Amino acid sequence: MKEIEQCCEPLLAGGLSEADAEDLASAFKVLADPARLRLLSMIAGAESDEMCACDLVEPVGKSQPTVSHHLSVLTDAGLLTREKRGRWAWYQVVPERLSVLRDALSSPVVTP
Repeated sequence: MKEIEQCCEPLLAGGLSEADAEDLASAFKVLADPARLRLLSMIAGAESDEMCACDLVEPVGKSQPTVSHHLSVLTDAGLLTREKRGRWAWYQVVPERLSVLRDALSSPVVTP
């Protein structure tokens, strides 16, 4: 995964708005599933920065329809992009989206 230059104040440094909190909670809820977390980590760690859905079934140990469902959930959450090439779909991580989640986890929590 490519590094993104940090340009802004950490997300939690000033507290979260209700909309930001809901957005983060939704994304973390998506990642709370072990299969989705594994899929995301495999795609993020791919040498070519992308992976074909066909190469994700065996390592996760789930059926193809189940893997496709999890990939769709990750895509709908904005964590992955999907590109259809012939019969297969190829997935890439959305680095900006992961960066926001990473920043939320690594930022010091501000208490009133």
